[in-house]
Amino acid sequence: MDRLARNNFDLLRLVFAGTVCLVHAWQLSGFAPLQRAFGWLSSEVAVQAFFVVSGFLIFMSCERSSSLASYAEKRVRRIYPAYATVVLLCAVGLVFVSTLPAASYFTSGAWWRYLLANLAFLNFLQPALPGVFEGNPAMPAVNGALWTLKIEVMFYASVPVFAWLFRRFGTLPMLALGYALSVAYMLALGGLAQRTGSPLYAELARQLPGQLSYFLAGAFFYYQLPLFERRVRWFVAAAAATLAIHAIFPLPVLQPFALATLVVAAGLFCHAGNFGRHGDFSYGVYILHFPVIQLLLHTGWFRQEPWLFLATVVLLVAAGAVAMWHLVEKRFLLRSSHYVQHAHAGDAAGRAGRQPA
Repeated sequence: MDRLARNNFDLLRLVFAGTVCLVHAWQLSGFAPLQRAFGWLSSEVAVQAFFVVSGFLIFMSCERSSSLASYAEKRVRRIYPAYATVVLLCAVGLVFVSTLPAASYFTSGAWWRYLLANLAFLNFLQPALPGVFEGNPAMPAVNGALWTLKIEVMFYASVPVFAWLFRRFGTLPMLALGYALSVAYMLALGGLAQRTGSPLYAELARQLPGQLSYFLAGAFFYYQLPLFERRVRWFVAAAAATLAIHAIFPLPVLQPFALATLVVAAGLFCHAGNFGRHGDFSYGVYILHFPVIQLLLHTGWFRQEPWLFLATVVLLVAAGAVAMWHLVEKRFLLRSSHYVQHAHAGDAAGRAGRQPA
């Protein structure tokens, strides 16, 4: 169990969030130098890896919770305060860049729809604010990264149901069934998108059922950790070979499990230090980067300076993520959270170090 306490998941999530930030920086700006530098990165794979880590950690959280209420409280405390803060900051603060006067902006039906829909994780119902970012090169959406949060929340809600099914019908059969149905859904909707040319089917393919295979693959490695520990080299070799083949000849049935294998192996078997003692900044990076990029593009300050634009994005997002962690996220965690325990341990060590010998 010590391996579960000493892991790289905080660091990995920060890497995945940073990847999404870099991809969105060139996609939203259209700057060719940024595309040449980061066009090989995949925000899609980074999001899938996020879901793998969530599957591993959230099932662990559920199994270790004393009750369903305790599990639900931990999930709400971890995800919602920062999420609501970002939604409210954008809804109120972006009045200063809207083409509408403040009186019209705050009384607009679009403003209320944005506020209510986004607070309810329904970003797709109203992704834009009235008069905001309408001249931006890619899209006027305020925070296009939030589409994954509704999936994450639905994953959280599904975990107790899966845990009950595991106890009732067996863990491996239910994991395999859920994984198979998820892949079948993704393939069916993807096939419809190709045949009809409709972007609706492609969008539906990447929603909850289609992403569930990654979440359940992460859960598999939590429940089968002893087996994974004994055969980790075989798992990793097979996964690496599968993904190499997938890059040439798509293997959509195997890709989620192969990706999960490498992500969990990197999280558990390549310990890179206790990054979590500093805090978890990945969530702040993820939910802040999109509006920061859009705001900088709106100003037009860096039209001829793509690298200065990127440096400014990285600095602002990093500062915002650190502030979000210390001012919002950490304050809502339970005392039993390992982040809070690390902080208390660090404070105690600091006080001991200042005492005279």
